[in-house]
Amino acid sequence: MTTVCAGIVVGGAGLTGCGGGGEDPDAGTNGVAKLSATKIQSKTRAAAKGATAVRLSGTLVSKGQTYKLDMRLKGAGGTGEVTSKGGTFRLLRVGEHLYLKADSGFWTHQDESGGQGGGSPADDSAAAKLDGKYVKVPAGDPSYQQLSGFTDKDVLLDGTLTLHGALSKGDRAESAAGRVIKIAGDEGAGGTLEVSLEGKPYPLRLQRAGDAGTLRLTEWGKDFPLEEPGKDETVDYGKQLPNS
Repeated sequence: MTTVCAGIVVGGAGLTGCGGGGEDPDAGTNGVAKLSATKIQSKTRAAAKGATAVRLSGTLVSKGQTYKLDMRLKGAGGTGEVTSKGGTFRLLRVGEHLYLKADSGFWTHQDESGGQGGGSPADDSAAAKLDGKYVKVPAGDPSYQQLSGFTDKDVLLDGTLTLHGALSKGDRAESAAGRVIKIAGDEGAGGTLEVSLEGKPYPLRLQRAGDAGTLRLTEWGKDFPLEEPGKDETVDYGKQLPNS
């Protein structure tokens, strides 16, 4: 038997069954771990762009400010919670219509140190009326673009999935979400991305460059309801949000 196997290898058949060779590390996977880091990134971006929905959660640091996110996103809009400077608010966007819901403390505003800013009695009264209501954010309000970005699947993914510097590929690994392959920019200093080896090569976890946050991406392709709030739940403040 040994002689036969040796003859097959010498003959160029290249069979691995006779002398061992080990198990295929990519058996049962989508095969992207065999690709270069650049090609893995390309396939990952394509998978993310083609997905109908995603849940994005974790922390995001932008312009020196830290946001804690838990957003569900799809093409028609998104919904979820954002926490910043100790205050939490809920965002809902259906098409071009953007709504913000928060308690009265949010509307009285916070000072730069994170404490509650002291408002006038009139301000406190107005804030009390907005408590727990969806406030429609006018398209012309300065905060519309920033807030709507948290509800836009393509904008948020394009802004967060970027790795900086030369790309490299790490080892295959097991994670809570299953088998993954890691790719990194600038040997990790430019960010690290875990890509699924099961099913479509979706991005599952991103450590952003410069300690700019860690994000988890789950529930790919899982639809969720997205509806305008009822009139009894909504306040339309006109052309500008209060005190914006």
